[in-house]
Amino acid sequence: MQSTVAGGFGWNFRIRREAESLEPLATLVPGHFLRDDKMARLEAALFVSQDALPARRLAHVATLADATEVRTLIKRLNEFYDASQTAFRVERVAAGYQLLTRPEFALWLGKLHHRQAELKLSPSAMETLAIVAYRQPVTRANIEAVRGVQSTEMLKQLMDRNLVRIAGNEETLGRPFLYGTTRLFLELFGLQSLESLPMADRLRVTKPAAADVSEEPEAEPEIAGSIGTDASEADDELKQSA
Repeated sequence: MQSTVAGGFGWNFRIRREAESLEPLATLVPGHFLRDDKMARLEAALFVSQDALPARRLAHVATLADATEVRTLIKRLNEFYDASQTAFRVERVAAGYQLLTRPEFALWLGKLHHRQAELKLSPSAMETLAIVAYRQPVTRANIEAVRGVQSTEMLKQLMDRNLVRIAGNEETLGRPFLYGTTRLFLELFGLQSLESLPMADRLRVTKPAAADVSEEPEAEPEIAGSIGTDASEADDELKQSA
C-alpha cells in the first residue's frame, strides 16, 4: 500500500494476521506477501541500515535465533521480491547483507542521490585503485613500478575517500607500508569479496601477507638509511593522512 509521506512516497507493508488470510504463498494475489513478525523485523532492519550488515548483526538487531535463520528469511524475502518484480532485493555485499535497488533503476535514482559522485574517480585514481585491489597487499613502490609514475598523491586521495587503507608493513628492508582496499570499496562497487572482482581468477595476484599485517601499523616504521629520502617522506605523508 503506497502512502504519501512528507511530499514523497513510502511503502506501508501490513502484516496480515487474520486466520482466513493464512493461505499458502503460491495462492496469494500477486504483489501481496505474508510477513510474520520475524520477517517484518528483518526487513525493517535492512530497510533502515545504510551499510551492509553481517548475518550475526542482523540476527541481534531483529531478535532472530542465529545467522542461519537470517539467511533463510533473506532467501524468502528475495523470492517474494523477484516474483512480484519489486524494485529492490537483498544482496550480499562485503560479507554482509544490504537492501538495494535493482541496477536497472540506477539512472533515475542517480538524480536523487550522489552515489555517482562518490564513485567518480579520475583515470589515474581508478588505475591506482585497480592495482591495489588486484595486487593487495602491495607496496607503493610496486604500484609505481606497474604505473610507471609516482603514486603518492593518488594513494592519498584514495585513502581520504576511505577506499584504500594501510594494511601493515612488508618484512623487507625499510619495512615499507602495505596498502589494501577497505570494506567501503566492496560496498560501493557491490562486491561480496575480492574474489568477485572481474576476472579475479586470472588477474588477482595473491601472496602471503607479512606476519604483522593489521588494520593499522602498530608503530612508526624505521626507515633504513639506504632507502631514498623521497620514498620515506612519501610514506610518512600517507600515514599522516590515514
